[in-house]
Amino acid sequence: MTASITTRSAITTTGLRKSYGDKVVLDGIDLDIGEGTIFSLLGPNGAGKTTMVQILSTLIAPDGGKVRIAGHDLAREPDAVRSTIGVTGQFSAVDNLLTGRENLMLMADLHHLRRDAGRARATELLARFDLVEAGAKPAGSYSGGMRRRLDLAMTLVGDPRIIFLDEPTTGLDPRSRRAVWQIIRELVADGVTIFLTTQYLEEADRLADRIALLDGGRLVAEGTPEQLKRLVPGGHITLALPGVRELDAASRLLGDVTRNEEALTLQVPGDGSVQSLRALLDRLDHASIEVENLTVHTPDLDDVFLALTERAATRKESVR
Repeated sequence: MTASITTRSAITTTGLRKSYGDKVVLDGIDLDIGEGTIFSLLGPNGAGKTTMVQILSTLIAPDGGKVRIAGHDLAREPDAVRSTIGVTGQFSAVDNLLTGRENLMLMADLHHLRRDAGRARATELLARFDLVEAGAKPAGSYSGGMRRRLDLAMTLVGDPRIIFLDEPTTGLDPRSRRAVWQIIRELVADGVTIFLTTQYLEEADRLADRIALLDGGRLVAEGTPEQLKRLVPGGHITLALPGVRELDAASRLLGDVTRNEEALTLQVPGDGSVQSLRALLDRLDHASIEVENLTVHTPDLDDVFLALTERAATRKESVR
């Protein structure tokens, strides 16, 4: 008998609600995020992503619903929740007048670490984030990428097991963004859970184990990146045929295709799944039609984002 492997929940929310006056920001959000995974929350500006992070990190109270973080009830055990989490917000918490090491020592003091333990932790984190040489310089002299690395290092002083990253790479150049991605992957490899909000869909696609799309206060979709990409049309398989005879035969066999006579290719609608690809190749093989090459195209997260948020906007207009 094969033993089943279950992942414990790091964060669960049930019916989470938050409003500001007449504006409903979160309208009954249900989530279950496994330990040691990267979960990404996407949504248009004003969708409620930052409000969600503020609630889960105990900064503001929800209007309703239940939340458990690392096994602790958010409403009854906020101090226990705070002891397990770290938060890196949209805007850096770095003090420009302090050196990198002094910023880390300040965080160590806030976490009530002994002085020697705080110094050791600061030295460890400066090395881990490649800031040893910069550690003695004022943070105000740092580049954007260095500041963000220091900000992340400050979040790790308390050794949190769950980290909320609210748009952590906004404004960074591509090299600095990839450096932050590598740090995130290393944290997860150590068992840390990451709750990531981002405006960069490529970032979510590359990093996240699961993604949820928030719009109008509701989750309009949730799943792995590949599952979400299959929710919208536009996927296809391009077949390259060796000659006109094979092109004609495949066109007759498959029916709803787009032909390119000059390139000798057919574009066949499909979701890009292994099952659909296998079924297509089986049909061609059964008809003795040779294929020289094929490529699979699936919609990307940009397509998913635009399609699903447009649907949500249409639904809202229809009920007015």
